[in-house]
Amino acid sequence: MKDIVFIFLSILLITACRNTQTDTSHLDIFHYNEVSSVTSLDPAFARNQSNIWVINQVFSTLIQLDDSLKVQPCVAKSWTTSADGLTYTFTIRDDVFFHDNDCFINKKGRRVVAEDVRYSFNRIIDAEVGSTGSWLLNGNIDTLQPFAAPNDSTFVLQLSQPFRPMLGICGMQYFSIVPKEAVDFYGANFRANPVGTGAFQFRKWIENQALILTKNPNYFETGKNGERLPYLDGIRVNFVNDRNTAYLNFRIKQLDFLSGLESSYVDDLLKKDGTLRPENMDKMQFFKTPFLNSEYLGISQAIEGDSPLKIKKVRQALNYGFDRSKMLRELRNSVGQPATSGFTPIGLPSFDAEKVKGYDYNPAKARQLLAEAGFPNGKGMSEIKLYTNNDYLDLCTFITRQWEDLGVKVKIELLESATLREMMKKGQATFFRASWIMDYPDAENYMSLFYSKNPAPPNYTRFNNPKFDALYEQALRENDDQKRFDLYQQMERIIIEEAPVIFLFYDETARFVAKNVSGLRTNASNLLTLKEVRMK
Repeated sequence: MKDIVFIFLSILLITACRNTQTDTSHLDIFHYNEVSSVTSLDPAFARNQSNIWVINQVFSTLIQLDDSLKVQPCVAKSWTTSADGLTYTFTIRDDVFFHDNDCFINKKGRRVVAEDVRYSFNRIIDAEVGSTGSWLLNGNIDTLQPFAAPNDSTFVLQLSQPFRPMLGICGMQYFSIVPKEAVDFYGANFRANPVGTGAFQFRKWIENQALILTKNPNYFETGKNGERLPYLDGIRVNFVNDRNTAYLNFRIKQLDFLSGLESSYVDDLLKKDGTLRPENMDKMQFFKTPFLNSEYLGISQAIEGDSPLKIKKVRQALNYGFDRSKMLRELRNSVGQPATSGFTPIGLPSFDAEKVKGYDYNPAKARQLLAEAGFPNGKGMSEIKLYTNNDYLDLCTFITRQWEDLGVKVKIELLESATLREMMKKGQATFFRASWIMDYPDAENYMSLFYSKNPAPPNYTRFNNPKFDALYEQALRENDDQKRFDLYQQMERIIIEEAPVIFLFYDETARFVAKNVSGLRTNASNLLTLKEVRMK
Protein backbone atom coordinates (compact mmCIF):
# COMPACT_ATOMS: atom_id res chain seq x y z
CA MET A 1 0.00 0.00 0.00
CA LYS A 2 2.82 2.44 0.86
CA ASP A 3 4.46 1.82 -2.54
CA ILE A 4 1.19 2.70 -4.26
CA VAL A 5 0.90 5.89 -2.22
CA PHE A 6 4.45 6.97 -3.10
CA ILE A 7 3.87 6.30 -6.81
CA PHE A 8 0.55 8.11 -6.62
CA LEU A 9 2.09 11.16 -4.96
CA SER A 10 4.97 11.26 -7.38
CA ILE A 11 2.59 11.30 -10.31
CA LEU A 12 0.36 13.98 -8.84
CA LEU A 13 3.07 16.28 -7.55
CA ILE A 14 5.23 16.13 -10.66
CA THR A 15 2.29 16.84 -12.99
CA ALA A 16 0.07 19.85 -12.39
CA CYS A 17 -2.72 18.10 -14.27
CA ARG A 18 -3.32 14.83 -16.06
CA ASN A 19 -0.31 14.04 -18.22
CA THR A 20 -0.98 11.85 -21.21
CA GLN A 21 2.68 10.69 -21.16
CA THR A 22 2.29 9.25 -17.66
CA ASP A 23 0.32 6.04 -17.20
CA THR A 24 -2.05 6.51 -14.27
CA SER A 25 -4.74 4.18 -15.61
CA HIS A 26 -4.27 1.79 -12.69
CA LEU A 27 -5.27 4.49 -10.21
CA ASP A 28 -8.76 5.92 -9.78
CA ILE A 29 -8.03 9.57 -9.00
CA PHE A 30 -10.87 12.10 -8.85
CA HIS A 31 -9.90 15.62 -10.00
CA TYR A 32 -11.83 18.76 -9.15
CA ASN A 33 -11.07 22.46 -8.96
CA GLU A 34 -11.63 25.11 -6.30
CA VAL A 35 -11.88 28.69 -7.54
CA SER A 36 -11.61 29.92 -3.95
CA SER A 37 -8.57 29.03 -1.90
CA VAL A 38 -8.70 26.60 0.98
CA THR A 39 -7.77 28.65 4.04
CA SER A 40 -7.60 25.90 6.65
CA LEU A 41 -8.03 22.13 6.97
CA ASP A 42 -8.85 22.45 10.68
CA PRO A 43 -12.58 21.67 11.12
CA ALA A 44 -12.83 24.49 13.67
CA PHE A 45 -12.64 26.82 10.66
CA ALA A 46 -14.98 25.01 8.27
CA ARG A 47 -16.73 28.24 7.36
CA ASN A 48 -16.70 28.22 3.56
CA GLN A 49 -17.39 25.70 0.84
CA SER A 50 -13.78 25.19 -0.26
CA ASN A 51 -12.73 24.28 3.29
CA ILE A 52 -15.84 22.21 3.98
CA TRP A 53 -15.55 20.05 0.87
CA VAL A 54 -12.00 18.91 1.72
CA ILE A 55 -12.69 18.57 5.45
CA ASN A 56 -15.68 16.35 4.63
CA GLN A 57 -13.36 13.86 2.92
CA VAL A 58 -10.77 13.79 5.75
CA PHE A 59 -12.94 13.87 8.86
CA SER A 60 -16.10 12.24 10.24
CA THR A 61 -18.85 13.54 12.49
CA LEU A 62 -21.16 11.94 15.05
CA ILE A 63 -24.04 11.83 12.60
CA GLN A 64 -24.41 12.48 8.89
CA LEU A 65 -27.25 13.65 6.68
CA ASP A 66 -28.46 11.54 3.79
CA ASP A 67 -29.42 13.05 0.45
CA SER A 68 -32.88 13.88 1.84
CA LEU A 69 -31.27 15.68 4.82
CA LYS A 70 -32.43 13.00 7.24
CA VAL A 71 -30.10 12.22 10.14
CA GLN A 72 -28.17 8.94 9.81
CA PRO A 73 -25.51 7.27 12.00
CA CYS A 74 -21.83 7.89 11.43
CA VAL A 75 -19.28 7.75 14.26
CA ALA A 76 -22.27 7.49 16.60
CA LYS A 77 -24.17 4.29 15.86
CA SER A 78 -27.21 5.41 17.85
CA TRP A 79 -28.50 8.19 20.11
CA THR A 80 -31.37 9.15 22.39
CA THR A 81 -32.96 12.47 23.30
CA SER A 82 -34.46 13.13 26.72
CA ALA A 83 -38.16 13.93 26.99
CA ASP A 84 -37.42 17.57 27.85
CA GLY A 85 -35.20 17.93 24.77
CA LEU A 86 -32.16 18.96 26.84
CA THR A 87 -29.97 15.85 26.83
CA TYR A 88 -28.58 14.02 23.79
CA THR A 89 -26.78 10.76 24.50
CA PHE A 90 -24.69 9.21 21.70
CA THR A 91 -23.29 5.68 21.56
CA ILE A 92 -19.92 5.63 19.78
CA ARG A 93 -18.88 2.87 17.37
CA ASP A 94 -15.91 0.76 18.43
CA ASP A 95 -14.41 0.32 14.94
CA VAL A 96 -13.50 3.91 14.04
CA PHE A 97 -9.76 4.70 13.90
CA PHE A 98 -7.80 7.88 13.28
CA HIS A 99 -5.52 7.96 10.26
CA ASP A 100 -1.99 6.68 10.74
CA ASN A 101 0.18 9.70 11.54
CA ASP A 102 3.45 10.76 13.17
CA CYS A 103 1.51 12.22 16.10
CA PHE A 104 0.62 8.75 17.43
CA ILE A 105 2.70 6.10 19.17
CA ASN A 106 4.36 3.95 16.49
CA LYS A 107 2.66 6.30 13.98
CA LYS A 108 -0.45 4.09 14.07
CA GLY A 109 -3.87 5.67 14.34
CA ARG A 110 -5.75 4.67 17.48
CA ARG A 111 -9.43 3.94 18.09
CA VAL A 112 -11.83 6.86 18.54
CA VAL A 113 -13.44 7.10 21.99
CA ALA A 114 -16.04 9.42 23.49
CA GLU A 115 -13.36 11.63 25.04
CA ASP A 116 -12.25 12.54 21.51
CA VAL A 117 -15.75 13.81 20.80
CA ARG A 118 -15.79 15.81 24.02
CA TYR A 119 -12.41 17.31 23.19
CA SER A 120 -13.49 18.19 19.65
CA PHE A 121 -16.68 19.93 20.81
CA ASN A 122 -14.78 21.82 23.51
CA ARG A 123 -12.40 23.18 20.87
CA ILE A 124 -15.34 24.84 19.13
CA ILE A 125 -16.20 26.94 22.17
CA ASP A 126 -12.59 27.53 23.30
CA ALA A 127 -11.91 31.27 22.96
CA GLU A 128 -8.21 30.59 22.39
CA VAL A 129 -9.03 28.45 19.35
CA GLY A 130 -11.36 31.14 18.00
CA SER A 131 -13.52 28.81 15.95
CA THR A 132 -15.86 30.49 13.50
CA GLY A 133 -18.45 27.86 14.46
CA SER A 134 -18.73 28.77 18.15
CA TRP A 135 -21.97 30.68 17.54
CA LEU A 136 -23.73 27.38 16.81
CA LEU A 137 -23.34 26.35 20.44
CA ASN A 138 -23.22 29.64 22.34
CA GLY A 139 -26.51 30.29 24.10
CA ASN A 140 -27.75 26.75 23.48
CA ILE A 141 -25.49 24.52 25.58
CA ASP A 142 -25.43 24.07 29.34
CA THR A 143 -23.08 26.58 30.95
CA LEU A 144 -21.74 24.18 33.62
CA GLN A 145 -21.15 20.86 31.88
CA PRO A 146 -22.20 20.94 28.23
CA PHE A 147 -20.20 17.86 27.18
CA ALA A 148 -19.43 14.64 29.03
CA ALA A 149 -17.78 11.30 28.24
CA PRO A 150 -18.70 8.99 31.13
CA ASN A 151 -17.05 6.04 29.32
CA ASP A 152 -15.35 5.26 26.01
CA SER A 153 -18.58 4.55 24.17
CA THR A 154 -20.88 7.29 25.52
CA PHE A 155 -20.91 11.01 24.72
CA VAL A 156 -23.48 13.31 26.34
CA LEU A 157 -24.47 16.74 25.02
CA GLN A 158 -26.41 18.91 27.47
CA LEU A 159 -28.43 21.94 26.36
CA SER A 160 -29.58 24.91 28.41
CA GLN A 161 -32.89 25.03 26.55
CA PRO A 162 -34.58 22.84 23.92
CA PHE A 163 -33.16 23.47 20.47
CA ARG A 164 -34.49 20.98 17.96
CA PRO A 165 -31.92 21.68 15.18
CA MET A 166 -29.05 20.58 17.46
CA LEU A 167 -28.97 16.99 16.23
CA GLY A 168 -28.48 18.13 12.64
CA ILE A 169 -25.86 20.65 13.77
CA CYS A 170 -23.80 17.74 15.10
CA GLY A 171 -23.30 16.66 11.49
CA MET A 172 -21.75 19.96 10.40
CA GLN A 173 -18.05 19.84 9.51
CA TYR A 174 -17.25 22.17 12.41
CA PHE A 175 -18.01 19.21 14.68
CA SER A 176 -15.66 16.75 13.01
CA ILE A 177 -13.80 14.53 15.45
CA VAL A 178 -10.12 15.39 15.86
CA PRO A 179 -7.43 13.74 18.04
CA LYS A 180 -5.78 15.83 20.78
CA GLU A 181 -2.42 14.25 19.90
CA ALA A 182 -2.48 15.82 16.44
CA VAL A 183 -3.49 19.28 17.69
CA ASP A 184 -0.70 19.15 20.31
CA PHE A 185 1.88 17.71 17.89
CA TYR A 186 1.30 20.19 15.05
CA GLY A 187 0.16 23.21 17.05
CA ALA A 188 -0.85 26.11 14.84
CA ASN A 189 0.18 24.06 11.83
CA PHE A 190 -2.65 21.58 12.42
CA ARG A 191 -4.45 23.70 9.80
CA ALA A 192 -2.12 22.16 7.21
CA ASN A 193 -1.71 18.71 8.79
CA PRO A 194 -5.23 17.40 9.41
CA VAL A 195 -5.70 14.01 11.06
CA GLY A 196 -9.19 12.57 11.00
CA THR A 197 -11.16 9.37 10.52
CA GLY A 198 -12.61 10.10 7.08
CA ALA A 199 -12.63 8.02 3.92
CA PHE A 200 -9.55 9.86 2.64
CA GLN A 201 -6.38 10.89 4.43
CA PHE A 202 -4.26 13.96 3.94
CA ARG A 203 -0.99 13.68 1.98
CA LYS A 204 0.10 17.04 0.56
CA TRP A 205 -1.03 20.63 0.24
CA ILE A 206 0.80 23.19 -1.86
CA GLU A 207 -1.30 26.23 -1.05
CA ASN A 208 -3.05 27.84 -4.04
CA GLN A 209 -1.71 25.10 -6.32
CA ALA A 210 -2.87 21.60 -5.40
CA LEU A 211 -4.08 19.42 -2.54
CA ILE A 212 -3.68 15.64 -2.43
CA LEU A 213 -5.76 13.09 -0.51
CA THR A 214 -5.36 9.29 -0.63
CA LYS A 215 -7.61 6.38 0.26
CA ASN A 216 -7.93 5.54 3.95
CA PRO A 217 -7.46 1.73 4.01
CA ASN A 218 -8.95 1.54 7.52
CA TYR A 219 -12.17 3.46 6.90
CA PHE A 220 -15.08 2.06 8.92
CA GLU A 221 -18.04 2.37 6.50
CA THR A 222 -18.99 -0.06 3.77
CA GLY A 223 -21.07 0.35 0.63
CA LYS A 224 -24.40 -1.24 -0.15
CA ASN A 225 -22.66 -4.37 -1.40
CA GLY A 226 -20.63 -4.70 1.80
CA GLU A 227 -17.41 -3.58 0.11
CA ARG A 228 -15.23 -1.30 2.22
CA LEU A 229 -15.36 2.39 1.26
CA PRO A 230 -13.93 4.40 -0.41
CA TYR A 231 -13.63 3.09 -3.94
CA LEU A 232 -11.32 5.82 -5.23
CA ASP A 233 -7.54 5.65 -4.77
CA GLY A 234 -7.32 9.37 -4.22
CA ILE A 235 -8.44 12.93 -4.83
CA ARG A 236 -6.61 15.86 -6.33
CA VAL A 237 -7.91 19.40 -5.81
CA ASN A 238 -6.59 22.09 -8.15
CA PHE A 239 -6.77 25.81 -7.41
CA VAL A 240 -7.40 27.62 -10.67
CA ASN A 241 -9.07 30.88 -9.69
CA ASP A 242 -10.41 31.67 -13.16
CA ARG A 243 -13.75 29.97 -13.75
CA ASN A 244 -13.40 30.02 -17.52
CA THR A 245 -10.03 28.26 -17.34
CA ALA A 246 -11.52 25.66 -14.98
CA TYR A 247 -14.38 25.16 -17.44
CA LEU A 248 -11.93 24.56 -20.29
CA ASN A 249 -10.03 22.07 -18.12
CA PHE A 250 -13.27 20.18 -17.57
CA ARG A 251 -13.97 20.24 -21.30
CA ILE A 252 -10.59 18.66 -22.12
CA LYS A 253 -11.05 16.06 -19.34
CA GLN A 254 -8.43 17.47 -16.98
CA LEU A 255 -11.22 17.65 -14.37
CA ASP A 256 -13.90 15.09 -13.52
CA PHE A 257 -16.32 17.55 -11.99
CA LEU A 258 -17.55 21.11 -12.48
CA SER A 259 -19.87 22.83 -10.01
CA GLY A 260 -21.94 25.95 -10.52
CA LEU A 261 -22.80 28.20 -13.43
CA GLU A 262 -21.03 31.11 -15.06
CA SER A 263 -22.73 33.40 -17.57
CA SER A 264 -19.75 33.13 -19.95
CA TYR A 265 -20.27 29.41 -20.55
CA VAL A 266 -23.72 28.44 -19.29
CA ASP A 267 -25.17 28.56 -22.80
CA ASP A 268 -22.45 26.19 -24.01
CA LEU A 269 -23.65 23.61 -21.49
CA LEU A 270 -27.39 24.04 -21.06
CA LYS A 271 -30.47 24.89 -23.06
CA LYS A 272 -32.80 27.58 -21.70
CA ASP A 273 -35.05 24.88 -20.25
CA GLY A 274 -32.24 23.70 -17.94
CA THR A 275 -31.28 20.51 -19.76
CA LEU A 276 -27.99 19.58 -21.39
CA ARG A 277 -27.47 20.71 -24.95
CA PRO A 278 -27.68 17.71 -27.32
CA GLU A 279 -23.99 17.93 -28.27
CA ASN A 280 -23.03 17.49 -24.61
CA MET A 281 -25.12 14.41 -23.90
CA ASP A 282 -22.35 11.92 -24.72
CA LYS A 283 -19.62 14.01 -23.05
CA MET A 284 -20.92 14.60 -19.53
CA GLN A 285 -23.64 14.05 -16.97
CA PHE A 286 -25.71 16.88 -15.49
CA PHE A 287 -27.33 16.83 -12.05
CA LYS A 288 -29.64 19.54 -10.76
CA THR A 289 -31.10 19.41 -7.26
CA PRO A 290 -32.56 21.88 -4.74
CA PHE A 291 -29.87 23.79 -2.88
CA LEU A 292 -30.74 25.32 0.48
CA ASN A 293 -29.96 28.87 -0.52
CA SER A 294 -32.49 31.69 -0.70
CA GLU A 295 -31.63 34.68 -2.90
CA TYR A 296 -33.29 37.96 -2.04
CA LEU A 297 -33.15 41.75 -1.98
CA GLY A 298 -33.17 43.04 1.58
CA ILE A 299 -34.88 46.24 2.74
CA SER A 300 -33.64 47.73 5.99
CA GLN A 301 -36.29 48.79 8.48
CA ALA A 302 -33.77 51.27 9.84
CA ILE A 303 -34.43 53.54 6.87
CA GLU A 304 -33.76 57.23 7.42
CA GLY A 305 -35.55 59.97 5.54
CA ASP A 306 -38.65 59.58 3.38
CA SER A 307 -37.70 56.55 1.27
CA PRO A 308 -40.72 54.99 -0.49
CA LEU A 309 -39.42 51.60 0.77
CA LYS A 310 -40.82 52.53 4.18
CA ILE A 311 -44.30 51.97 2.76
CA LYS A 312 -45.47 48.35 2.92
CA LYS A 313 -47.57 48.56 -0.24
CA VAL A 314 -44.52 49.74 -2.20
CA ARG A 315 -42.52 46.76 -0.97
CA GLN A 316 -45.40 44.46 -1.92
CA ALA A 317 -45.67 46.11 -5.35
CA LEU A 318 -41.99 45.48 -6.03
CA ASN A 319 -42.50 41.81 -5.15
CA TYR A 320 -45.32 41.53 -7.69
CA GLY A 321 -43.51 43.62 -10.28
CA PHE A 322 -41.02 41.27 -11.97
CA ASP A 323 -41.10 37.88 -13.65
CA ARG A 324 -39.01 35.42 -11.63
CA SER A 325 -39.53 32.54 -14.06
CA LYS A 326 -38.35 34.60 -17.04
CA MET A 327 -35.38 35.87 -15.02
CA LEU A 328 -34.25 32.31 -14.24
CA ARG A 329 -34.84 31.11 -17.78
CA GLU A 330 -32.91 33.94 -19.43
CA LEU A 331 -30.10 34.44 -16.93
CA ARG A 332 -29.63 31.02 -15.30
CA ASN A 333 -30.93 28.62 -17.97
CA SER A 334 -33.71 27.51 -15.59
CA VAL A 335 -31.37 26.49 -12.78
CA GLY A 336 -33.27 27.60 -9.69
CA GLN A 337 -36.94 27.88 -8.75
CA PRO A 338 -38.96 31.12 -8.46
CA ALA A 339 -39.34 32.18 -4.83
CA THR A 340 -43.13 32.26 -4.75
CA SER A 341 -43.64 30.63 -1.36
CA GLY A 342 -41.84 32.67 1.26
CA PHE A 343 -38.23 32.77 2.38
CA THR A 344 -37.47 29.14 3.31
CA PRO A 345 -36.19 27.30 0.22
CA ILE A 346 -37.39 24.10 -1.39
CA GLY A 347 -35.68 21.06 0.13
CA LEU A 348 -36.51 21.54 3.80
CA PRO A 349 -39.27 19.33 5.24
CA SER A 350 -41.24 22.33 6.48
CA PHE A 351 -41.53 23.80 2.97
CA ASP A 352 -45.13 23.70 1.73
CA ALA A 353 -46.12 25.77 -1.29
CA GLU A 354 -49.82 25.04 -0.67
CA LYS A 355 -49.81 26.38 2.88
CA VAL A 356 -47.53 29.34 2.19
CA LYS A 357 -48.56 31.49 -0.76
CA GLY A 358 -46.08 34.16 -1.74
CA TYR A 359 -45.71 36.58 -4.65
CA ASP A 360 -46.06 35.74 -8.32
CA TYR A 361 -45.66 38.02 -11.33
CA ASN A 362 -48.67 40.33 -11.37
CA PRO A 363 -47.94 43.77 -12.86
CA ALA A 364 -51.60 44.82 -12.60
CA LYS A 365 -51.55 44.12 -8.86
CA ALA A 366 -48.22 45.95 -8.57
CA ARG A 367 -49.67 49.07 -10.26
CA GLN A 368 -52.73 48.94 -8.01
CA LEU A 369 -50.56 48.81 -4.88
CA LEU A 370 -48.37 51.68 -6.09
CA ALA A 371 -51.47 53.78 -6.69
CA GLU A 372 -52.81 52.93 -3.23
CA ALA A 373 -49.45 53.95 -1.78
CA GLY A 374 -49.77 57.36 -3.45
CA PHE A 375 -47.53 56.71 -6.45
CA PRO A 376 -49.76 55.99 -9.50
CA ASN A 377 -47.48 54.64 -12.24
CA GLY A 378 -44.56 55.62 -10.03
CA LYS A 379 -45.35 59.34 -10.17
CA GLY A 380 -43.92 61.28 -7.26
CA MET A 381 -41.70 58.37 -6.15
CA SER A 382 -38.08 59.26 -5.48
CA GLU A 383 -35.29 57.19 -7.00
CA ILE A 384 -34.31 54.08 -5.03
CA LYS A 385 -30.69 52.94 -4.73
CA LEU A 386 -29.93 49.20 -4.84
CA TYR A 387 -26.53 47.92 -3.68
CA THR A 388 -25.05 44.77 -5.17
CA ASN A 389 -21.76 43.30 -6.41
CA ASN A 390 -20.67 42.64 -9.96
CA ASP A 391 -21.64 38.94 -9.82
CA TYR A 392 -25.32 39.87 -9.60
CA LEU A 393 -25.36 42.87 -11.90
CA ASP A 394 -27.24 41.01 -14.66
CA LEU A 395 -29.90 39.79 -12.25
CA CYS A 396 -30.42 43.22 -10.66
CA THR A 397 -30.49 44.87 -14.10
CA PHE A 398 -33.22 42.48 -15.24
CA ILE A 399 -35.36 43.24 -12.19
CA THR A 400 -34.92 47.00 -12.24
CA ARG A 401 -35.80 47.19 -15.95
CA GLN A 402 -39.09 45.45 -15.26
CA TRP A 403 -39.73 47.87 -12.41
CA GLU A 404 -39.15 50.73 -14.84
CA ASP A 405 -42.23 49.52 -16.72
CA LEU A 406 -44.17 50.26 -13.52
CA GLY A 407 -42.66 53.74 -13.30
CA VAL A 408 -40.30 52.80 -10.45
CA LYS A 409 -36.76 54.10 -10.89
CA VAL A 410 -33.97 52.14 -9.22
CA LYS A 411 -30.28 53.00 -9.52
CA ILE A 412 -27.82 50.10 -9.13
CA GLU A 413 -24.70 50.80 -7.07
CA LEU A 414 -21.87 48.27 -7.50
CA LEU A 415 -19.68 47.51 -4.49
CA GLU A 416 -17.01 44.99 -3.61
CA SER A 417 -18.55 42.06 -1.73
CA ALA A 418 -16.65 42.81 1.50
CA THR A 419 -17.71 46.46 1.40
CA LEU A 420 -21.33 45.54 0.84
CA ARG A 421 -21.33 43.06 3.74
CA GLU A 422 -19.86 45.70 6.03
CA MET A 423 -22.53 48.21 5.01
CA MET A 424 -25.24 45.60 5.60
CA LYS A 425 -23.78 44.83 9.01
CA LYS A 426 -23.75 48.52 10.01
CA GLY A 427 -27.20 49.21 8.58
CA GLN A 428 -25.81 51.59 5.96
CA ALA A 429 -27.33 49.74 3.00
CA THR A 430 -31.03 50.52 2.75
CA PHE A 431 -31.66 48.19 -0.19
CA PHE A 432 -29.25 45.37 -0.98
CA ARG A 433 -28.83 42.06 -2.79
CA ALA A 434 -28.08 39.12 -0.49
CA SER A 435 -28.49 35.40 -0.02
CA TRP A 436 -28.73 32.98 2.88
CA ILE A 437 -27.19 29.52 2.56
CA MET A 438 -28.25 26.90 5.09
CA ASP A 439 -26.02 26.52 8.14
CA TYR A 440 -28.03 23.54 9.37
CA PRO A 441 -31.09 21.78 7.91
CA ASP A 442 -33.93 23.43 9.79
CA ALA A 443 -36.15 26.38 8.80
CA GLU A 444 -35.24 28.06 12.10
CA ASN A 445 -31.94 28.94 10.44
CA TYR A 446 -33.84 31.03 7.88
CA MET A 447 -36.34 32.48 10.32
CA SER A 448 -33.43 33.70 12.48
CA LEU A 449 -32.86 36.44 9.87
CA PHE A 450 -36.07 38.11 11.00
CA TYR A 451 -35.92 37.64 14.79
CA SER A 452 -35.61 41.13 16.25
CA LYS A 453 -33.25 40.09 19.08
CA ASN A 454 -30.68 38.88 16.56
CA PRO A 455 -28.02 41.35 15.42
CA ALA A 456 -26.78 41.77 11.86
CA PRO A 457 -25.80 39.23 10.82
CA PRO A 458 -28.19 37.51 10.48
CA ASN A 459 -30.93 40.14 10.81
CA TYR A 460 -29.63 42.48 8.12
CA THR A 461 -33.09 43.96 7.50
CA ARG A 462 -33.52 44.91 11.20
CA PHE A 463 -36.96 43.30 10.99
CA ASN A 464 -38.93 43.77 14.20
CA ASN A 465 -42.35 42.19 14.59
CA PRO A 466 -43.60 41.14 18.05
CA LYS A 467 -45.96 38.47 16.71
CA PHE A 468 -43.16 36.97 14.62
CA ASP A 469 -40.81 36.98 17.63
CA ALA A 470 -43.37 35.19 19.81
CA LEU A 471 -43.86 32.46 17.18
CA TYR A 472 -40.10 32.11 16.76
CA GLU A 473 -39.56 31.62 20.49
CA GLN A 474 -42.43 29.14 20.64
CA ALA A 475 -40.89 27.14 17.79
CA LEU A 476 -37.57 26.87 19.65
CA ARG A 477 -39.36 25.12 22.50
CA GLU A 478 -41.47 22.83 20.32
CA ASN A 479 -40.20 19.25 19.98
CA ASP A 480 -43.06 17.98 17.81
CA ASP A 481 -41.88 18.39 14.22
CA GLN A 482 -45.29 18.96 12.63
CA LYS A 483 -46.29 21.58 15.21
CA ARG A 484 -42.95 23.31 14.69
CA PHE A 485 -43.45 23.30 10.93
CA ASP A 486 -46.85 24.96 11.41
CA LEU A 487 -45.20 27.71 13.47
CA TYR A 488 -42.57 28.24 10.77
CA GLN A 489 -45.33 28.57 8.17
CA GLN A 490 -47.12 31.16 10.29
CA MET A 491 -43.86 33.12 10.46
CA GLU A 492 -43.47 32.87 6.69
CA ARG A 493 -46.89 34.41 6.15
CA ILE A 494 -45.91 37.38 8.34
CA ILE A 495 -42.74 37.91 6.31
CA ILE A 496 -44.73 37.77 3.08
CA GLU A 497 -47.27 40.29 4.37
CA GLU A 498 -44.69 42.75 5.73
CA ALA A 499 -42.27 42.25 2.82
CA PRO A 500 -38.94 43.19 4.41
CA VAL A 501 -37.37 41.39 1.43
CA ILE A 502 -37.95 41.01 -2.29
CA PHE A 503 -38.11 37.24 -2.78
CA LEU A 504 -35.99 36.22 -5.80
CA PHE A 505 -35.37 32.48 -6.18
CA TYR A 506 -34.60 29.23 -4.40
CA ASP A 507 -31.26 28.04 -5.65
CA GLU A 508 -30.37 24.72 -7.23
CA THR A 509 -27.01 23.03 -7.55
CA ALA A 510 -25.66 22.54 -11.05
CA ARG A 511 -23.14 19.70 -11.23
CA PHE A 512 -21.45 18.57 -14.41
CA VAL A 513 -19.71 15.21 -14.08
CA ALA A 514 -17.51 13.14 -16.40
CA LYS A 515 -19.28 10.24 -18.08
CA ASN A 516 -17.03 7.63 -16.42
CA VAL A 517 -17.96 8.75 -12.89
CA SER A 518 -20.73 7.07 -10.89
CA GLY A 519 -21.92 7.26 -7.30
CA LEU A 520 -21.55 11.01 -6.88
CA ARG A 521 -24.25 12.01 -4.43
CA THR A 522 -26.35 15.15 -4.77
CA ASN A 523 -27.98 16.88 -1.83
CA ALA A 524 -29.65 20.14 -0.85
CA SER A 525 -26.68 21.16 1.33
CA ASN A 526 -24.37 21.08 -1.73
CA LEU A 527 -21.90 18.97 0.22
CA LEU A 528 -19.33 17.13 -1.88
CA THR A 529 -19.13 13.50 -0.73
CA LEU A 530 -16.75 11.24 -2.65
CA LYS A 531 -16.53 8.07 -0.55
CA GLU A 532 -19.01 6.18 -2.78
CA VAL A 533 -17.70 7.44 -6.13
CA ARG A 534 -16.41 4.98 -8.72
CA MET A 535 -14.57 5.64 -11.95
CA LYS A 536 -15.02 3.26 -14.87
